[in-house]
Amino acid sequence: MSLILTPCVAVVSRRMPHRRGLALGVAISGSSIGGILWPIMLQQLLYADGVSFGWVQRAVGFTMLPLLAIACLTVVDAEKESSKLAASESEILSEESPAGGNIGELPVEEKPKAKHVIIVMFKNSAFILLCSGLGLVYFGLFTPFFYISTYAVDKGTSSSTAFYLISAINAASFFGRIVPGYLADTYGHFNICALSVLTSGIIGFTWTAAYNLPGMIVWSIAYGFASGAVISLQSACAAKLSKREHQGTALGLLMGSVSVTALVGTPISGQILSHGGYLSLGIWTGVTLIVGGIILVAARLKLDRRILMAY
Repeated sequence: MSLILTPCVAVVSRRMPHRRGLALGVAISGSSIGGILWPIMLQQLLYADGVSFGWVQRAVGFTMLPLLAIACLTVVDAEKESSKLAASESEILSEESPAGGNIGELPVEEKPKAKHVIIVMFKNSAFILLCSGLGLVYFGLFTPFFYISTYAVDKGTSSSTAFYLISAINAASFFGRIVPGYLADTYGHFNICALSVLTSGIIGFTWTAAYNLPGMIVWSIAYGFASGAVISLQSACAAKLSKREHQGTALGLLMGSVSVTALVGTPISGQILSHGGYLSLGIWTGVTLIVGGIILVAARLKLDRRILMAY
């Protein structure tokens, strides 16, 4: 999936640089639609009579196959700027060359060998802070997605009803990826991303304050909306720190760094839950997001210390 996701996101970022936040928000919001539909679909299939677990997995594969095929066939990369520059430079040289002169005889200066893009990116302190901050954020970002339904059951909600809280988080995340993305194009991608992370952390601290079903629904919607912007704007922030032709590499490095913490974050949350309960789980979620958000603020200030600047 990562082999498909990362190039597609990079293409969207390159094709719409002036509306990057909105474009990425719309593109990545598709996963929120999947987050709404998949839990409902899987619940119905897993508890249906005569449907084995193997056929549930096959149904997932048969559903994903045509959708991914459409994505692969419709993704078209933007035209490379190097080809345009090469064409314009050749025209200039032909105009400036003396009559009867041979362009091939003009002295050519050797250019210094450029450093590899990965080395360049890892020497960028703002990019390192971005990866570090988001890596810490991903320790706790998805914890409510996995444990909100079990929390609801623990508070007396039926398992069939609690299951729909996952869809509620993803439904709110759909709007949380588009609306902040639109605002980020005006007020700055780093600004909105850091604000969304800090807001998600504050909401995470209030998790156990929602002790009944209406409260849990409101909490799920609030957290889903706030955290949705983090997922969509991280790509815009990475693209802002790299050249146009290197945005795919920058995004791959960022996603690779956060994938490790996203992988181990949920098992760590499970251990915290088993030893400290849901209050400790809410504190863990809030702390990882707040500290990660502070590091993102440091990355933003590294680029420009003027707080009110759109960056």
